[in-house]
Parts: sequence; C-alpha cells; structure tokens
Amino acid sequence: MRIVLAILFLVLTATAFSAERPNIILIMADDLGYGDVGCYGASADTLPTPNIDRLAAEGLRFTRGYCSASTCTPTRYSLMTGQYAFRQQGTGIGGINTAALVRPGRTTLPSLLKSAGYATAVVGKWHLGLGEKEQGPQWNGELKPGPLEIGFDYCFLLPNTNDRVPSVYVENHRVRNLDPADPLTVSNKNPDGQPTGKTHRHTLRMDWSHGHSSTIHNGISRIGFMSGGKAALWRDEDLADDFIRQSVAWIEAHQNERFFLFFSSHDCHVPRMPHERFQGKSTLGYRGDAIVQLDWCVGELIKTLKRHDLDEKTLVIFCSDNGPVLDDGYQDGAEEKVGTHQPAGMYRGGKYSVYEGGTRIPFITWWPGQIRPGVSDEMVCTIDLAASVAAMTGQSLPQDACPDSFDVWDALVGKRGASGRRQLIQQGNNMRRLGFIDRNWKLIRAGDTGKGNARRKKDQADSLALYNLEVDPGEQYNLVKVHPDKAKALSDQLNALIQAGRSRVTAVLP
Repeated sequence: MRIVLAILFLVLTATAFSAERPNIILIMADDLGYGDVGCYGASADTLPTPNIDRLAAEGLRFTRGYCSASTCTPTRYSLMTGQYAFRQQGTGIGGINTAALVRPGRTTLPSLLKSAGYATAVVGKWHLGLGEKEQGPQWNGELKPGPLEIGFDYCFLLPNTNDRVPSVYVENHRVRNLDPADPLTVSNKNPDGQPTGKTHRHTLRMDWSHGHSSTIHNGISRIGFMSGGKAALWRDEDLADDFIRQSVAWIEAHQNERFFLFFSSHDCHVPRMPHERFQGKSTLGYRGDAIVQLDWCVGELIKTLKRHDLDEKTLVIFCSDNGPVLDDGYQDGAEEKVGTHQPAGMYRGGKYSVYEGGTRIPFITWWPGQIRPGVSDEMVCTIDLAASVAAMTGQSLPQDACPDSFDVWDALVGKRGASGRRQLIQQGNNMRRLGFIDRNWKLIRAGDTGKGNARRKKDQADSLALYNLEVDPGEQYNLVKVHPDKAKALSDQLNALIQAGRSRVTAVLP
C-alpha cells in the first residue's frame, strides 16, 4: 500500500510540476501587423493563415498585446533584458558590424530559464550584435560575446537581417560553413570594386526603392558590402526551411527535458523572397506570401510538439517585433497589391510609429489543457516575459534586473481574475518619440505622422497628442486642448518613469 501511495504521490507531483513549469516556444514574427492574420481580421481568401488561426481558436487571443518598440532591435533588446531600449544608448536598429548589445552577466529572459533548469536555444533572426565593444563581430573567428554568453545553450542565427550583409548563418560562435581559405569581409565601403545595386541595377531580380543598393547577393542588393565567404552564403528562399529544420532537430534532441526555444522568424521583413512553393499563395504579392510561409512555420512547430506528445507540456507564445510596413526599401508589389487588406487592422501607423499600429501586435498564447480558449483584453507586452518567467519558476529578480518588466504570467495563461499591466511606454523610431498608455488614455510626445516610414517624416519634438483609446482606437481625435489637465498628468507620469530609470518599482504604477 505504501508503495502504491508513493507512486501516486510521484505521479501527481510530476503532473503538477509539469503544469506549473511548461516548455516554452516563443515565436516572434518580423514586421507582422495586427491585421495581418485571419484571427485578427485578415480575409482567408486574401491571406490564409490557418495554423496561426488555430492557435488563437484553441488558445488565448489578446486584443491588447504589445511589443515595446516599433522597430526590431529595440523590441528584441527589451525582450531579452526586460528594460526599455530607450534607456540604453546604442539600441537603435543594429548595423552590419554592431557589437553585442546585451552584455554577459546581465539577467536576461534566457538566463532566467537556464537558471531554472531549462535547455535554451534561439533560432532565426538575432539583430542584437555580436562581439566585443570597440571591435564588433570577428566574422572569421569566434563570434563572442553573443547569445551563448547571455543564457542560450545553442544558437543558429541570421546575425542581422537579410537586407543587411553578411548573408551567412552563425551557429554558436562561428559562421557556418565558412572556408578559412576564403575569408569573409563585411564593410560599409566597397572592398573590391564589386557590382552594386546602383551600378548593376538592371541585373536585379528585385529592385530597391531606397537604402538597399550595395552588395548584390542572390539577385538582390543589400545594405553594406561583403566579399568572400562564398561557401557560407544562404539563399533567401531557404531561410524559413533552414530555421524549421534546425528548430525541429533541437526540440527532438531536448524532448526529455524542459526547454525554451526562441523561434525568431524573418517573415515578413524585406527583402521578401519566400520559398518558391509559397510564391503566389496570397493575393498580396511576396509580402503576403511571406506571411503564408510564416504560418507554415507555426504549423511545423506545432506538428513537432504533437508528434512527440509535447503539446500539453508546452506553452507557445506567438507575437511580432513591431507593426507592419509595405515599402521598406524594395519594389516587391506590397503597396500595389494591398487592395482592401489592412495590415494594421483598425489602428493608425505601423513600423517606426508610436501610434497603435506600430506596437499593437498579434499576441496569442496556446497551451492545451491549461489555457482555456478565449479572448483577453488585458494589456501584456513582450517586455514582460522576463519577469513573468521569473515568477513562474519561483525566482526573485535582483533589484537592478529587468526594471521595466512586469509579472503578467497569470494573464498570459488566462487565469480567471488575472490582470495585465496598467501602463506602457511605446518607443518610435528614435528615443525621443514616445507613447505612454495609462489604461485607456494615451499620450504621444514628439509628434508622429503615422505614415509608417521614418525617411518621410520629421520629428516634431515639441508637439503633444492625447487620445482616448476606448472610444477612439484609431487615434483620430487629439484631445490635448479638450483635456489639458489629463495631458499634463500623463506627461508628468511619463517624465517620472523616465527619470526613475525603472517602471517595476515606482509610485505611479499599481
């Protein structure tokens, strides 16, 4: 009898422990807007996303899910560190030779999970720099510090973005498949008089519209120059397949232990060149086709979990790094073919903007048997994942760690009565352009045209705008003159949060 009771106790304990501490797969899309998937309003005839829609139908779809900034590097920095990127100089959009922005020894999302016994990996776009300060990436040597120095056990990276050189993969500390006899050079200057997007524009299979006219690789010109490293070069069409192949292999290798996988998709960032089997699968040109490819990636990850009976042991979080953009440097038909599709849904602005379209994103959590299907209006943000997993794993954050991250774990998994965050600072395309949400009120400081492309607008640093998101979610009616006291109160709170250097311990938050 004692043996039976002991076995029963162990089974119940193991079951409870698994329910409390799931595997985690974080899927972050790139430049995906609030309205770019079916469960947030996209037409299935125009843009089919059945796998993402199934996540939402079986999980929790958030209507107030946010990233912290409307461009990629700042959001990813905040995701890793739990700190608003505007607090740290040098965290704007990363360049081709940016040094590691997150330094070793810092408490991060992956380091918290690693401390709790999780195997950790990142596969896909990185764009947070590699290498030492003042040196940057040593492309022909060891690329460190990088993900492995801040909490990841394994990485398979697109080091920057595919519109920036180098067009190679980094696996752990090395460029994958690099031939030492053909070293890689990465520079802002043309090292060998090679053809460029300007001199050989007529040879391109995807023309550029602005800012992408240097090295030509795979018939597409990029930002920056590279030479050498020919054996290491990838093909744009194969990125998603390669990321899925590496992710599936890593999941299968770690299926018997708790794991955290950050699947960092490159879809639908420019240049949009999805695999041939996805081309023409939407009516929106290559941008829509890249979203269909992203949806396939989601489906492949879920199939892998189910194939190994890991679905009920795994929390999947789906989100985006910022809002949508159509023409972001290439003439790929995104503007011409958009038709009635609304990439940002009902919201104003998009990538680069502090209007809602810049940071309000698709945000879905899925965990069969634990998360009840439904819709949540609680406000959650990608910056909150660090504090949330710390709470989930029973860890206390050091006082200086993750200063802007809140524990919203109960809201993420849909516990009854759970609350999200009350306030949020949104960062535009520079550190002075900020939005500040307090419940349903929103203040914008340093004006923003909302056109979605920084090159077309000027920073109106002295302007203020005030919106009531409950009655005006599209931010059409500036209420500064109607409610000057409210605007001043929010401005004072925003200043206090900035000066305090942290949000998690402050008098203006609950």
